[in-house]
Amino acid sequence: MLEKRIVVCLDVRDGKTTKGVKFKGNVDVGDPVEMARRYYEEGADELVFYDITASAERRGIMREVVERVAAEIFVPFCVGGGIASVEDMRAMLLAGAEKVSVNTQAVLNPEIIDQGAKAFGNQCVVLGVDALRDEAMPSGYRVVIHGGRTVTQRDLLDWVREAEQRGVGEVVLNSIDADGTRDGYELTCTRLVSENVSVPVVASGGAGVSRHLIEVLRDGRADAALIASMVHFGGYTIPQIKADLAAAGIPVRRRIGPDTG
Repeated sequence: MLEKRIVVCLDVRDGKTTKGVKFKGNVDVGDPVEMARRYYEEGADELVFYDITASAERRGIMREVVERVAAEIFVPFCVGGGIASVEDMRAMLLAGAEKVSVNTQAVLNPEIIDQGAKAFGNQCVVLGVDALRDEAMPSGYRVVIHGGRTVTQRDLLDWVREAEQRGVGEVVLNSIDADGTRDGYELTCTRLVSENVSVPVVASGGAGVSRHLIEVLRDGRADAALIASMVHFGGYTIPQIKADLAAAGIPVRRRIGPDTG
């Protein structure tokens, strides 16, 4: 089994890291630059930075914050929220990100995936997708955009397959039903996507205890697990989570801190 990645997510609104439950009731939890530095030093394998209101407010992402975060960490760093063109992608990559995530804008204009993959390579283009359980859809899940504010007619499985064909190098799959609940990932949804695309799948939404990561990495067949609440609110540290995963037989990267390689 390949090593599994632990990815820490920083949702940012008005320059502050924020966290809610099922995309609602957000509260500010800290400074994104300070938090990014701390998680990097603890041993996070990657970080993801989402400007969660950029698409809904139809504005660009905050480049200054991206530059400040990128200056503090030396692990892969993905940026998303409000990226609507190849020029936006280029700006974020030049600001220090290794990857860019497209979500709402990719649904509205799928060709942005083709254009980004051609310009920067598949490995730089990540599909962020927010899935809502809906038995009316063929796969049982509907794609939602604008940070959970707008439902679409896109079926989850159809959309991730199309996005892979267009050139995304990774899928970050977020379950709205599980988001922020700390009750566990949506295993059925994660396994469905993992078994139907060949690119890496990052599970997102619902992590509360280490057992949840073990379940989604093993039973959900995810390549990586994204966490937020369980570290933001002080219940867990990244070294503790990695130790728990290793004890359960889940191979993890052993980098602990910035100086251990």
